[in-house]
Amino acid sequence: MNKKILTIVIILLMAAIVAAAAVLFLFPYQPDQPPKADDVGSTQQGIQEVANANNQFAFELYSELNKAQEGNLFYSPYSISAALAMTYEGAKGQTADEMKSVFHFPESSTLRPNFAAIYNDINRGNNAYELRTGNALWAQYDYQFLEDYISRVEKYYSGKIANLDFKQETEKSRQTINSFIEEQTNNKIKDLIPAGVLNSMTRLVLTNAIYFKGTWEWEFDKSDTREQDFKITPTNIVKTPMMHMDPDKARFNYAYTENLQILELPYKGDKISMLILLPTKTLDAIEPSLTVEKLSEYKSQMQETKLDSISLPKFEFDTKYFMKDTLSALGMPTAFTFDADFSGMNGIRELFISAVIHQAYVKVDEKGTEAAAATAVIMEQMTAMPRNVFRADHPFIFIIQEKDTGNILFMGKVVDPR
Repeated sequence: MNKKILTIVIILLMAAIVAAAAVLFLFPYQPDQPPKADDVGSTQQGIQEVANANNQFAFELYSELNKAQEGNLFYSPYSISAALAMTYEGAKGQTADEMKSVFHFPESSTLRPNFAAIYNDINRGNNAYELRTGNALWAQYDYQFLEDYISRVEKYYSGKIANLDFKQETEKSRQTINSFIEEQTNNKIKDLIPAGVLNSMTRLVLTNAIYFKGTWEWEFDKSDTREQDFKITPTNIVKTPMMHMDPDKARFNYAYTENLQILELPYKGDKISMLILLPTKTLDAIEPSLTVEKLSEYKSQMQETKLDSISLPKFEFDTKYFMKDTLSALGMPTAFTFDADFSGMNGIRELFISAVIHQAYVKVDEKGTEAAAATAVIMEQMTAMPRNVFRADHPFIFIIQEKDTGNILFMGKVVDPR
């Protein structure tokens, strides 16, 4: 009896190992162990140029998203830029020009090694906080992509490829990608690609995920958190848990201007921080003029300052954006149409972007911050354009008219032309 039980246990264990191996085989790499990119040729100037491009896009995207909706906003410009940078590597002509303009990408010789350097720096690791990012390509297994494109994306973006079957196993493919993203983001980004977005014409999905968890350099004491007023508008006031700190010895990077207060809250490890821009009146006073240059101006005015008190609400929310209209409005509409040119991916013009999906999560509490985001770019194969064919092979009505006036002279119906 014991032997039978032991045999059953061994069989079940082996089945579990095989199942786990099957999942891992579909993944391009272990989700929490992103591979290194080739940053040979990167320079400090080049890294700053790529970072500036990302920041420029960040503020322009903020403005566009802010037009489209009210309420909370949260997104990762880096994640979106990373996913679209891999896509851009396969773009040509007007499609490439528009993408380059929207994301402010520098020339490829600068973009590639320096994007790789930023990616590697994010993944460098630090005992004081968690920060990682990873890219992946999910390709239709029997569709031919150019080896040059695949190797370039893997080299500079660590976008390793995994083969799926979107034609026959669309739903399974979607679940595989979503499972990978979920593991990359410590279970914070779930169901990135909703049901129905992928179909039998999907040929490539490009994904980026980024995850951060850090503790404040100076934590808030939970016992000081109180339910207090938060003024959504001067007349719309709600109660929310408000964290509070009376800094004793700590000094913070801070500035007070005519329109706002700006405060930097550092995380342990001295590499990551949160900037808070608090308008003196309403957001309307600062949003229209908020640019990369304006932020630099604000930051130049900041000095180490002894603050008497700091109050900050606890918050936790997630967001999801389907970005076709937003990116088109920013200046890259061609990529989403049948006029798109992604021949750099496969050698022919038959792929276009059918969807760009971005999802993000943030939690800020007394201990610190947890944030995650992921982006998916879905590439679809164009269906054959319909030909101009008129075939009267079933009953029809016909009219004989005067062309100039449209005056009907005869009118009839053909049901049986024999």
